Amino acid sequence: MSAKIQRAPALESHHRIASIEITHHRLRYQPPFHASWDTQPRVHLDATIVRVTTDQGLVGYGSGDQMLGFAGHEQLFIGHDPLLLERHYRVLSHIDFHYGRCWPLDLALWDLAGKITAQPCWKLLGGLSSRVRAYASSGTLRNPAAMADCAESLLGQGFRALKLRFHRGDWRDDIKSLEAVRARIGDRLELLVDCNQGWRMPWDTQAPWTFKDALIVARELERLNVFWMEEPLHRGDRAGMRALREAVAVRVAAGEMTRQLHEFRDLIAGECVDVLQPDAALVGGITGLRRVALMAQEHNLIFTPHTWTNGMGVTANAHLVAGLADAPFVEFPFDPPEWGLDRRDYMMEEPLRADDDGWLNLSEVPGMGYRLNEEALARTRMS
Repeated sequence: MSAKIQRAPALESHHRIASIEITHHRLRYQPPFHASWDTQPRVHLDATIVRVTTDQGLVGYGSGDQMLGFAGHEQLFIGHDPLLLERHYRVLSHIDFHYGRCWPLDLALWDLAGKITAQPCWKLLGGLSSRVRAYASSGTLRNPAAMADCAESLLGQGFRALKLRFHRGDWRDDIKSLEAVRARIGDRLELLVDCNQGWRMPWDTQAPWTFKDALIVARELERLNVFWMEEPLHRGDRAGMRALREAVAVRVAAGEMTRQLHEFRDLIAGECVDVLQPDAALVGGITGLRRVALMAQEHNLIFTPHTWTNGMGVTANAHLVAGLADAPFVEFPFDPPEWGLDRRDYMMEEPLRADDDGWLNLSEVPGMGYRLNEEALARTRMS
């Protein structure tokens, strides 16, 4: 006689989602930001803010992509317990397939979950650590002397790792900049390189490197003791990434704009990368990416998100890495004066800062620990 298996009822909170509000904001600035991956100078930063409010008045906040395609799907969440994170993740993954990337809602739900349970998100995610070391991530292309000055300045501010951008047209010019930094600071900074070959802005029709192009560059990076080379090939060239990884000692990093979680599974199973870099604000949210983080750990790979949305997105990724992933460092976009905290974090009451030793310290404040700068958001609101 077989026993009947009964599913235990899900534990629920006393909260229900009462409303979801999405607003869009634009901070205009001068001088422009000349991003290495964009041929058009940037004179503003757009931010999307998601507010999820419960029937008891608690509010969770998230930010990231524009939430395109979400309108009309609010009723799939309203009335539900906000702590049903896996249920909400499945709905968002379906919206992602049919429409756009609406993962800022997942970040807002995690912020809300922390407030409901009175725990910081890093602790809800596993509590491995309350801090993670940051690497300063540059965004502009400078001449060799100016890049060396920048590296020396960041070293003096406590950072122990720096990411440089390649995209000067001729990779030999990129190498000259890297050589100048290494000559100036020696081994006092771990150096990372973003090759910017994995994807393009819509108006940029330049072809990515071939495998042989990337191999020549990789051997130069080996010589200069670079920790990883990021996006050295088109994001779909898995065979090329695998061959490159086998050919050189420098680590191969990829995945910043990969859209589907099964693609990360395939990158791992295909032994294509050493470092996985999905951004929780753009793909999978925290709920989805904790799966990827654990897959990476089981295969002895580094999981550390690429994170260039804004300070709220950086904070969310920092909670994920600190609480679960045990990464050597996490990206901290910081390239003053063109890309300082005043621009990156204008939507936050207090910007996310690294301490004097280059660490991002996460508090015991429930949720993500950030607060909105409502005055700045009112001033920059578009809709």
